[in-house]
This record gives sequence, C-alpha cells and structure tokens, in this order.
Amino acid sequence: MGKRVLLIEDEPNIIEAISFILSRDGWTVHTHEDGQTAMEKIMARPPDMIILDVMLPGRSGFDILRDLRQQEATAKIPVMMLTARGQDKDRELGLRLGADLFMTKPFSNSEIISHVRNLIDA
Repeated sequence: MGKRVLLIEDEPNIIEAISFILSRDGWTVHTHEDGQTAMEKIMARPPDMIILDVMLPGRSGFDILRDLRQQEATAKIPVMMLTARGQDKDRELGLRLGADLFMTKPFSNSEIISHVRNLIDA
C-alpha cells in the first residue's frame, strides 16, 4: 500500500489539484478542511505526512503544527506548510514551530511531488 498523505486545506481548487497530482504519483491522499477538528482527524489515523495550510477556518495551521510537535504520537510526522502569503515572518514562524518545509502558493506540480517524495523518504 502507498504512503498516506493528509492534506489539510480549505480551498477546493488546491485540494483537487494536490489530490490529483499525488494520487497519480501513487500516494493515498486524505483531505480535511477544518482547522478546529484537524487534530482529531490526525490522531484517529496518523498519516505518513501532512500538507498543512496556514490559514484554515476554526484554527490556524500554526496552532495545529504546534500541537503536532508537542504530542509524542505526531511529533515526527513530516509537515509541509502551504501559504498564499509569502511573507518571511510566516515562513520563519512555521520553521521555528517545526515545519519540515514551507511552500508558497501557487506552486508547480513537479514541486509538490518532489517535496513530498523528499520529506517521506527523509
């Protein structure tokens, strides 16, 4: 069975694009759209990797990342954060909180595949 990626994102176009790109490359992609219940989704069945949007309804990706890194069961799951805002302060905060990679939207298909492969194989 392929590796499982959990995409936590609230923009339908981004969900569709990333799901398609990764599924076509052999990944099993699960999606979740709400920041408030994201940790419940993660804890129910921890994925091999998480792609996490910064701005989510209910709770920010930064808050979710902080919780992930504080819990033993999820502390080592690779996390790639996505943001529409390419500000340095957002990138610095994400990396300081423990993101493995910080990527700005828009992105290329090959960039997504390459980063996911690298993070899961790391």
